[in-house]
Amino acid sequence: MTEPIATEEITVEEDANGVPAMTTVERAQLLLDQDAAITARIQEGATLDEAVDPSNKEFGPQAHPEQVQMRVAKRAMMLKEGLNPYPVTLDVTGTIEAVRAKYDGTLEAGQETDDVVGVAGRVLFIRNAGGLCFVQLAAGDGTTIQAMLSKKQIGADSLKLFKQLVDLGDHLFVKGRVIASKTGELSIFADEWAIAAKALQPLPTLHKELNEDTRTRKPYIGMIADEKIRNMVRNRSKAVSSLRRTFDDHDFLEVETPMLQTVHGGAAARPFTTHMNAFDLDLYLRIAPELFLKRCLVGGIDRVFEINRDFRNEGVDGTHAPEFTMVEAYEAYGNYDTIAALVKELVQKTAKDVFGSTTVTLLDGTEYDLGGEWKTMSMYDSLSEALGQEIVPNGGPDHPGTSVEELGRIADKLGVERDDVENHGKLVEHLWEHFYEDKLYEPTFVRDFPVETSPLVKAHRSKPGVVEKWDLYVRGFELATGYSELNDPIVQRERFVAQAKDALAGDEEACDIDEDFLEALGVGMPPAGGMGMGIDRLLIALTGATIRETITFPLVKPLNG
Repeated sequence: MTEPIATEEITVEEDANGVPAMTTVERAQLLLDQDAAITARIQEGATLDEAVDPSNKEFGPQAHPEQVQMRVAKRAMMLKEGLNPYPVTLDVTGTIEAVRAKYDGTLEAGQETDDVVGVAGRVLFIRNAGGLCFVQLAAGDGTTIQAMLSKKQIGADSLKLFKQLVDLGDHLFVKGRVIASKTGELSIFADEWAIAAKALQPLPTLHKELNEDTRTRKPYIGMIADEKIRNMVRNRSKAVSSLRRTFDDHDFLEVETPMLQTVHGGAAARPFTTHMNAFDLDLYLRIAPELFLKRCLVGGIDRVFEINRDFRNEGVDGTHAPEFTMVEAYEAYGNYDTIAALVKELVQKTAKDVFGSTTVTLLDGTEYDLGGEWKTMSMYDSLSEALGQEIVPNGGPDHPGTSVEELGRIADKLGVERDDVENHGKLVEHLWEHFYEDKLYEPTFVRDFPVETSPLVKAHRSKPGVVEKWDLYVRGFELATGYSELNDPIVQRERFVAQAKDALAGDEEACDIDEDFLEALGVGMPPAGGMGMGIDRLLIALTGATIRETITFPLVKPLNG
């Protein structure tokens, strides 16, 4: 006797009609029992209509709806007839796209060819006209072609089975000659057909726009129904390929760094935590790969980059997601000026590679120009100008800056939100964001940040209390950041200790002290420039979409959560 499988039972909550709750295991077993009952009826000789239970008297309201039951019955009918609803292979000799490319505009209405092709696609439309059926098949990229199935060509029994078994959404294989119909529609006049994969779930109405809930919870439906969603997936892939080519052109080496880390660092962010049973060890999901990529510089890999998944346990909005993709790169003997030039090239080349121009058309129809030279501005100078008073960086005892108390008074007067754990740098950044963050429309490098908020950045070569860091803003949001990287292990330890004290005071975004990284810096890291840019945000900049629309499978809260 086998041991029962231990399964976590997640409760499915009651619906609006007060249907009793079931565990996921109980409901899955219910659906299996219903599938088996439908199949048994078909095997016993029932018709399709006789096999389904429109009222769900036997299995209740949480069982399959009638449409799904009917498709399950058709699957059972295929098995009874010796037809595989999910065949391993079919005689596919070409693609819908290739047939279109070869014959579009070349055939007159009613003209036929001797070119026999076997293609497969998803059924989006069926029209039965007695002894002739018309089917619209779609390739994955949305390219469509018409298939024609004639009783004279395939036989009465085959056409009857087609009408009985094929539904919208099925993957269908057809093989036949390429022709133009009497109305001039490019078509495949079928000699044979087969279901390549039987769809048990019906498609949504394809001529209606998908709601946001369906698009995010069932992105595979969005890819079928919405050309914009398919294009986003393809454009994202093109963008990543473009970035890799540009890095390769500059002799950067791509590496992979750990997603599970014993110490979280590389950015100011709240991490996700997990536990490794084998070592009985609490771990953090990566918030940034920076400290490991810098170890590569120590090891002699002078130009290194990574396209990576990062995880930050923070808020969700139009430009923030808890799981996202970043590209980070580090260049030995570079600085924040050289890395700014690289980022500009990366963004502009990506726009050209994906859309053919540095002027892109956003989803709302407006154009956005990423070409030419980009603006620069100083954080402290621009904040002083906006306030009408000079804000001085906090350069230590010899160069005292504007006090925390004064900055706090200004923030309160303006109604700027304040943190529980405050310092000069945080207040300066909050005040600057109040005036500028969502107002920088054209591409702009904002330079020279407070030292308190930039623990991994080298001090400015001539401005006390400021570090050599920039943030790149486009269309009112931050797209990328770049540094002259801190490589002095003594100063880095000072910065880590200051962060650790902030963490003890309640700052959940402060970095931990990473002794292994400090030891690596002690071996010697060359001067370097570094950058980080969100791939999702790059797509936002190029398309005008929200972050959820750029992520193929965005995280959403479960309906039963």
